[in-house]
Amino acid sequence: MINVRNFVLGDIYTNTYLIKDEASGELAVVDPAASSDFLVEAIKEWGGDLKYILLTHGHFDHIGGVAFLKDLFNPLVCVSKNEVEFIKTPSLNGSAWHNMHIDSFQIDKALIDEDEFYLGDTKIKFITTPGHTAGSGCYIIDDCIFSGDTLFCQSIGRTDFPTSNPNDMMRSLKKLAEIDGDYTVLPGHDISTTLSAERKYNPYMR
Repeated sequence: MINVRNFVLGDIYTNTYLIKDEASGELAVVDPAASSDFLVEAIKEWGGDLKYILLTHGHFDHIGGVAFLKDLFNPLVCVSKNEVEFIKTPSLNGSAWHNMHIDSFQIDKALIDEDEFYLGDTKIKFITTPGHTAGSGCYIIDDCIFSGDTLFCQSIGRTDFPTSNPNDMMRSLKKLAEIDGDYTVLPGHDISTTLSAERKYNPYMR
């Protein structure tokens, strides 16, 4: 079982999620958008055992706090193998558009579709969902899908960025819609939703 806290960080109001495996106390952060003392305090309050940083994709507003957390806690950074070079390239990750500097960091786990690993007793499953970027992906953890900028509440991520592809996005949304059962969907921006609600009300999934 996991516990999840949400921190809205950075200039683009990105959802950064702190996850705790209740049995082991191990922690993971999804998409640390910016350096945040509030997030650091929460990590320490929950025991400080930050095992993973899980990146849904490599845009600047999802990776701005990675190096900061890496220096403090030395977690393993995970992202799709198709996004590794994207993260390193300012003209792709968007930092160049905003005259921003993103401190470099090491990718420790380059993931492929349906890779599985564990946060304590909790299984993390990674699935590739290209469209917003070529290396976008989602993490299925317990009864939650951390969807990054692939799936939003009654909307989807933009497909007009470098490496974006609207046809890939439609295939990725079909892939999500066909997952058995229902899940809480925790997106990269805006409010949470459920997979059943998106199957029913999201015009891009119907």
